Amino acid sequence: MKRFVMKIILLVLTTCFISNISLAAEKIIKMSTTTSTQASGLLDVLLPELEKDTGIKVKVIAKGTGAAIRDGMDGNVDVIFVHAQAREEKFVRDGFGTRRYAVMHNDFVILGPQKDPAAIKGLTHAAAALKKIAATRTGFVSRGDDSGTHTKEQALWESTGLPLEKKTQTIVKKGKKTEVSFVHPPGLGQWYLSIGQGMGKALTLADEKQAYILADRGTYIKYKFGRDVPIDLAVLCEGDPALANPYGVIPINPQKHPHVKYELSKSFAEWLVSGKGQKVINNYRLLGKQLFYPDALNVSKN
Repeated sequence: MKRFVMKIILLVLTTCFISNISLAAEKIIKMSTTTSTQASGLLDVLLPELEKDTGIKVKVIAKGTGAAIRDGMDGNVDVIFVHAQAREEKFVRDGFGTRRYAVMHNDFVILGPQKDPAAIKGLTHAAAALKKIAATRTGFVSRGDDSGTHTKEQALWESTGLPLEKKTQTIVKKGKKTEVSFVHPPGLGQWYLSIGQGMGKALTLADEKQAYILADRGTYIKYKFGRDVPIDLAVLCEGDPALANPYGVIPINPQKHPHVKYELSKSFAEWLVSGKGQKVINNYRLLGKQLFYPDALNVSKN
């Protein structure tokens, strides 16, 4: 009889133990996000605070926004955190996401060498700056990876009114081949270099070649002021409303992909736009420089 009771007790304890492990596992979500949220260092401060408040752990998959959106469409992740608003809104309209939460913004800047051979320094109109770069055929590095930054760059080239060409090329990231189609000015492979890489590698190449590049300000600050060997590129064109760079987070729709952890993803999104999440974003600094600005709340009142 005693042995029987002991077996029952052991069975109950084992069941509780397994249940606890299962519950802990359920607190982990997968997120595809743009490389800039990781490269800027923001996630390093944001995610520990999230876990402290909610117990939710986030497995981060950093890649271009286009690839992150495809991850969401395929149901490979539970949530996406990206920066291409028109594409995000279409993602929700098409039923892949439940809602776009406006989280934060910074801006894009056009960087270039200190010598500035295209003479764009001080321009506040991005299209005018790109036209001068194209006219002088001075080096320009494009991410060429279907990211949010690449999407913005193409929109800016289209706004120049210059004749553009269309190209489809295969890029390889983490062993996976992806076809990317994009528009670009004449001179691909000559003065215009499309490399199919993330922001960090694109900045490093532009620095090596002393070329122009479009970058998000947050990653630029990280690479300019947050490294032992900083890049030697300067902000030459900024302030154009067309250079705005809003970020949104979108839980994947469980009606499309029933296996996703929707409730946890929703809790994650709601924490990001809560007073606590917005304060963490607002207070994140690198050498005293603010990298992102909260969009959901007036943090000074929370």
